[in-house]
Amino acid sequence: MSEPFIALASPPASVEQPTYWFIFQAGQILVRREEGSAFVPEAIDVHELGLEPLRVQYLGLLGTRHCCSAECAVDVAPPPGFVWSGLRALFGQFDDVMFGLAGRAFQIMDWDRTHLFCGRCGTQTVPKQTERSRQCPSCGQSHYPRVAPAVMALVRRGDELLLARSPHFPPGMHSALAGFVEPGESLEECLMREVKEEVGVEVTNLRYFSSQPWPFPHSLMIAFNCEWAGGDIVPDPSEIEAAGWFGLESLPVLPNKVSIARRLIDAAIARIRAGIPVS
Repeated sequence: MSEPFIALASPPASVEQPTYWFIFQAGQILVRREEGSAFVPEAIDVHELGLEPLRVQYLGLLGTRHCCSAECAVDVAPPPGFVWSGLRALFGQFDDVMFGLAGRAFQIMDWDRTHLFCGRCGTQTVPKQTERSRQCPSCGQSHYPRVAPAVMALVRRGDELLLARSPHFPPGMHSALAGFVEPGESLEECLMREVKEEVGVEVTNLRYFSSQPWPFPHSLMIAFNCEWAGGDIVPDPSEIEAAGWFGLESLPVLPNKVSIARRLIDAAIARIRAGIPVS
């Protein structure tokens, strides 16, 4: 699907063709499965699906088609022909555009649900029509969707990659290092601090790779390549279960291809195989 998506906060006055509905229940999304692919419901009105959602948010336009997110109560059964599915499990079944939209829809739905009341004074908030925010009618505080930036660092030493595993990872899986940006910290400062804290080594030659919205629930992953500058690996036992240098012949289980971590690692592996130096 090559149609562009335009994010909009204000819904149209009327809708004349089916809308793409990204409908969630307890973190799962409503889909129809068909021969290894998944499709979200399409309807002019969500009630055509036999559902009474707790909340609905307008997302914008995909080409000429409107898109909305919604949330149903936990006891609501899916309409005939549809199932509730975990979003991660749909990687490769949605195309890239629809998978990205599903992640956006989940984040907006989760933000809307968790900001019904003002965090400053406790008054019930109301959605603004001109932008993506909820405003407190009492104190005037505006509440915007949260985005938590996290930096990912793939450290390379010659033809080896520094990979580590969290105790929460599936058995055997290792990945690049990552951590959340602290207030007042640049991305580069965060990277160097996290690598030092998690495995005890120094890095240099930081190079931006790519970024990825990560809707579990509201992160933005910003990935970098960097080069080992010194120090021995000393894992922080509170965060890192194991860490080490891995050559191409001894790679561990790697993250799922849905993640930017896997794209970062695969790109580094390709550069090593092509004989491209670190710098």
